[in-house]
Amino acid sequence: MQSGAIRPIDSMLGRNLFSEEHHAFRDTVRKFYEKEVVPNIEKYEAQQHVDRDLWNKAGELGLLCTTMPEQYGGSGVDRLYSMILIEEQAYAMDSSTGFSLHSDIVANYIHNFGNEEQKQKWLPKMATGEVVTAIAMTEPGTGSDLQAVRTSAVLDGDEYVINGSKIFITNGYLCDMAVVVCKTGNTDKGSANLSLIIVEADRAGFNKGKPLNKIGMKGQDTCELFFDNVRVPKENLLGMEGMGFMMLMKELAWERMLVAIICQAGAEAAFAHTVQYTKDRKAFGKPIGTFQNTRFKLAELRTEIDFCRAYLDRCMQLQLEEQLGIDAAAAAKYKISDMFSKVVDECLQLHGGYGYMLEYPIARAYIDNRANRIYAGTNEIMKELISRTL
Repeated sequence: MQSGAIRPIDSMLGRNLFSEEHHAFRDTVRKFYEKEVVPNIEKYEAQQHVDRDLWNKAGELGLLCTTMPEQYGGSGVDRLYSMILIEEQAYAMDSSTGFSLHSDIVANYIHNFGNEEQKQKWLPKMATGEVVTAIAMTEPGTGSDLQAVRTSAVLDGDEYVINGSKIFITNGYLCDMAVVVCKTGNTDKGSANLSLIIVEADRAGFNKGKPLNKIGMKGQDTCELFFDNVRVPKENLLGMEGMGFMMLMKELAWERMLVAIICQAGAEAAFAHTVQYTKDRKAFGKPIGTFQNTRFKLAELRTEIDFCRAYLDRCMQLQLEEQLGIDAAAAAKYKISDMFSKVVDECLQLHGGYGYMLEYPIARAYIDNRANRIYAGTNEIMKELISRTL
């Protein structure tokens, strides 16, 4: 059973966010995933990363860094294009490609906080896929506590000397450059001395671990990064020393929206596959979709999915108006990732024993989805952020 063979069921509410240009772009993205990604998912999972040339193919079609201004290689479009890219990835039931982190997180740090030379140097190459990027934030033992970061960058003349390690880094194995969260200056000052520094992967002392052996999302490039007296010019600093925490807080709300979007679309895809399965699968001489328990379960899931869709689309409207609050983004990430977990669990149950077999898309969705409640800040951290506004 192919992962991308079934399109999601339309919401009962309908959607008014997208123009004809958005729909045309969605068609291009869908065809890219159907042709280039879906047939290779098992290969990517076996090697634990996508093929390097997939990035170049995505760049050729204008699928990378789309929201960046045209002068830097992007298309200068709104974030609904990012939403479409993430939704189509989820509808293809793909967890291997790391395009959104590259295009919607790293690119934003460089565009929003970098100087003109840094923008000109990196953004055009990121848009073509010539350069693959990562954000190196999490460390062993720190989890969601950014103030506990121990990777240090000590200024020595005209260079920073970086020492430390990072873990769970998406795109880390293939990355040509990483934006690294470091402590600069007096390391006892907590978040006041966090800085962001661009580090090229070919720098002496920059080493990558093997792709991490995860329980799900096996095709996604995730590894450890090690920095042993890595020297970079002080011109690689993004913004100003000590401004890193502020920069991270500014972009984390959008990162959490990205997780909410992929969870919402993932739930819709899992639900659509399950509805089709209940129509095809027979028990006691009739389709299991005709049983009252199946119909009621599907009705419950459809309702929860549509309620979350309405909230998410409203958050996207606020995002486009630059009015989305940190608490609203946190609520979207927490609620929709929780909803996705419930949906895939119930959908797997409706598949019976076949739901536990990896050739069925619901099985992969079940194991891939679990990380969504952890990364971009755990759901417990999301509740803490919401509670601070009460």
